[in-house]
Amino acid sequence: MNRYPSYRDSGIDWVGDIPGHWDVLKLKYAARLTNEEPGDEQVGFQIALENIESKTGRYLRTGSEYEGAGCGFRTGDVLFNKLRPYLSKVYEAPRDGVSVGELLVLRLERNVDSRFLFYRLLSEDFISVVDGSTYGAKMPRANWDFVGGLGIPIPPLDEQRRLAAYLDRKTGEIDTLIRKKQALIALLREQRTALIHRAVTKGLDPATPMKDSGFEWIGGIPRHWSAPKIKFMARVESGHTPSRKHPEYWEDCHLPWFTLGDVWQIRDERTTTVSQTKEMVSEVGLAHSSARLLPAGTVILSRTASVGFSGVLGVDMATSQDFVCWIAGPAIRPMFLLYVLRAMKGEFRRLLMGSTHKTIYMPDAYELVTPLPPVEEQDEIVARVERDARRIDGIIDREMRSVDLLGELRASLISEVVTGKIDVRSQMPAPDAYVQVVAA
Repeated sequence: MNRYPSYRDSGIDWVGDIPGHWDVLKLKYAARLTNEEPGDEQVGFQIALENIESKTGRYLRTGSEYEGAGCGFRTGDVLFNKLRPYLSKVYEAPRDGVSVGELLVLRLERNVDSRFLFYRLLSEDFISVVDGSTYGAKMPRANWDFVGGLGIPIPPLDEQRRLAAYLDRKTGEIDTLIRKKQALIALLREQRTALIHRAVTKGLDPATPMKDSGFEWIGGIPRHWSAPKIKFMARVESGHTPSRKHPEYWEDCHLPWFTLGDVWQIRDERTTTVSQTKEMVSEVGLAHSSARLLPAGTVILSRTASVGFSGVLGVDMATSQDFVCWIAGPAIRPMFLLYVLRAMKGEFRRLLMGSTHKTIYMPDAYELVTPLPPVEEQDEIVARVERDARRIDGIIDREMRSVDLLGELRASLISEVVTGKIDVRSQMPAPDAYVQVVAA
């Protein structure tokens, strides 16, 4: 790793030593905070926190229209999020527009390059110091008086541009690797869904004679299978929420109660069995509501808001009204029914089409059908699905770790360059050997 010929103390604890020819300048002298009233020509391009990708500063299209007064910005201005600075949202404006909400609009002074300042504000050391200064527990914000008073190392203008160009190129290479790996992860997840669908609708023997199931999402099924409505194979239940107007219903709560606040456990479809809940409910509360304690092995499906996520209860518990639940009878295994529900994503989307409120209504839930092989074959299918899913999940985990390492490399590279820890004036390559190891 190349280092600069000489270093000196910056005089700032969190900065440390800097190259001898670099200056230290308070941010408010490198860029001034502007509160410009936007003109008509600027309102067509609006930027809010939701439009800025964390740690990269890339623009994210959301399709949302933002209301309220905003601050006008000009091409080359740098936007920095003062709300929850740990999110690391910094944006270099490519054109004139309007900043909406919790963004500081910084307009550069002379001898400061906007792209270098973008990377400087995005670096981990700067974000950490700003985040440590925030006030407000629920909505922590940074104060410009503090942020603007922070000293930042500033190299000569020509060097700033070289460093920014170097980071553009090297972070671009890393980002390309990350995108390729994310595409592979998405493909693996699709493969995982496809293998579940194929197993629960076609079985494990490709030579088995087939017949039409009569249902488009299922297609053909083995000739010895059937395709009944789930309600004939499992008793349908729904949950409820005891009235919050009766405090006594919420005393001595010790019964697990699965709500939408617990859906995160099954959202990635890796977890099959759930045993922990965020909230508990009391026996008195259950007695005065439509909910009841459901036995372990009950299959649940979220039907409102976060629609289409399924799991199997690992212990006796109740659910809120946001779930449809099935207590399996002797002809269907709970785990087989779970995988059928996870193969039914397209059918759920069809039920939601045209609905203002994204909900699977109970009459529709009563009409859902399932492919139904003999229980012995169900057990074989579940065992095969779990084996193949574990194999795919192992590859996904490896690729996700690789993405995380590449993200760490990206952040580390930015910090080392903008703090002068490495000298890239001669276009010294980034640690590509490490990139190659991570990418393998």
